[in-house]
Amino acid sequence: MQVRVLPQVAYTEQNIKEYVGRELAIDSRTITHVRVMKKSVDARQRQVMVNLTLRVYVNELPQDGEIMCTEYPDVSHGKNVVVVGEGPCGLFAALRLIEHGIKPIVIERGKNVRERKRDLAMIKSQQRVDSESNYSFGEGGAGAYSDGKLYTRSKKRGSVDKILNVFCQFGASTSILIDAHPHIGTDKLPAVIEAMRNQIIKSGGEVHFQTKMTGLLIDNDKVVGVRAGELEFRGPVILATGHSARDVYRYLAEAGIPIESKGIAVGVRLEHPAQLIDQIQYHNKRGRGQYLPAAEYSFVTQVEDRGVYSFCMCPGGFVVPAATDTEQIVVNGMSPSNRGGRWSNSGMVVEIRPEDILDDADLKVMIEDSEQKSGALAVMHFQEKLERMCWQQALQCGGKGQMAPAQRMGDFVNGRLSYDLPQTSYTPGVVASPLHFWMPRGIVSRLQKGFDFFGKQRKGFLTNDAVMIGVETRTSAPVRILRDALTLQHVTLSGLFPAGEGAGYAGGIVSAAIDGERVADMVADYVGA
Repeated sequence: MQVRVLPQVAYTEQNIKEYVGRELAIDSRTITHVRVMKKSVDARQRQVMVNLTLRVYVNELPQDGEIMCTEYPDVSHGKNVVVVGEGPCGLFAALRLIEHGIKPIVIERGKNVRERKRDLAMIKSQQRVDSESNYSFGEGGAGAYSDGKLYTRSKKRGSVDKILNVFCQFGASTSILIDAHPHIGTDKLPAVIEAMRNQIIKSGGEVHFQTKMTGLLIDNDKVVGVRAGELEFRGPVILATGHSARDVYRYLAEAGIPIESKGIAVGVRLEHPAQLIDQIQYHNKRGRGQYLPAAEYSFVTQVEDRGVYSFCMCPGGFVVPAATDTEQIVVNGMSPSNRGGRWSNSGMVVEIRPEDILDDADLKVMIEDSEQKSGALAVMHFQEKLERMCWQQALQCGGKGQMAPAQRMGDFVNGRLSYDLPQTSYTPGVVASPLHFWMPRGIVSRLQKGFDFFGKQRKGFLTNDAVMIGVETRTSAPVRILRDALTLQHVTLSGLFPAGEGAGYAGGIVSAAIDGERVADMVADYVGA
């Protein structure tokens, strides 16, 4: 049953029962249970409504459970497959291998999710980045401590419902099975990840932390394992290293293993007061009120033949330092499960294509080395250069460590300096900096025109009460590791299965998890499981 109701009706099960009773002309007391199957907020009109898909039980109790659980057998004596990386792709690949009776041997360069949290706190308190344990590296990958949003458009590639049910099986709220834009929350996701890892070990798999892949073991164009320092792990390899493993990209390039440059998007984190976004999106000076969640937004336009759009919107969230090494500034966004923070932020980014690094006069000046402007690592070099430039600019403006350069939104659009900055959620701190002056013109001009257009779409969005924090660069992998479309193996090396966001075949937690499962299925065929 599908209904469209006011927010206060959708707020409680009893209110929904009474509404359904009136709609069906039955006594609501005979409705024993109402299960919400799908839920979405429609704020396109002044009167905000909630769309619900319901399963209604009249004079009966539900017999089916909310979660479809997956069985994980003992694989301690199964064939070995090495999984490099324990982000969402690696985790779901390992669990899927277990379903096939295969023993996953997971190696992760970073620390476990609990120890990793201490290193993230050090970034805030001491402005120090551990190059092997940060917002990108460690158990759970980039999504573990940078939001945990589960929205994806990759539904044709695999079962989104399967992925969401597995998350619920390991402790996530069943609300993710219902919401149009499901979200676990950065405060809840680490415990879910830990439970998934414990299942891998319980089933006979292995998980090795602080174990960094340094090379592949290759025998006659066949990958037979990986080298991690002095250690060797034998078996076909699922390479699921995430989009920030630049050392892996360099190794592949130097070893002559085919990869190619891939487009990314770069820009800034834009942060507004959450109440302002609520007021704008819900068309109400009082904001979201008692019955609505923190408001989300999504913007997209074309400027000078390149996409300009919002990315990874975090209502009621925080801006976090996402650098993976010293002398670079990278920012990202996250939200706790209740999305109750004072600010809302999103990445505001401009599409960058590989050819832009060579041909766009406003971008190619970023890289002086002619060899770095072409080839498979060109976009990665551009990304690195921009992150280092951001760090240098913050330093010149009086910053230190992970303090980030920032500018008021209105000042940026009008090419003015910001002599003061509003309070921000970014805990390492910000320093006023003319982003419009030092960022590449090809990015600045498109962002300025994009912001002007978005401000016309949503009155009040373009404001000096919003602050831009630089830079957002880790939107996706700058490299694609080439694989066969049918077997999902590397195009020249059998036994190597590039997977997930780091290989250039996913973008976000769910799509990475889906790709991990697809690759695991292909590995099962490969080993004859």
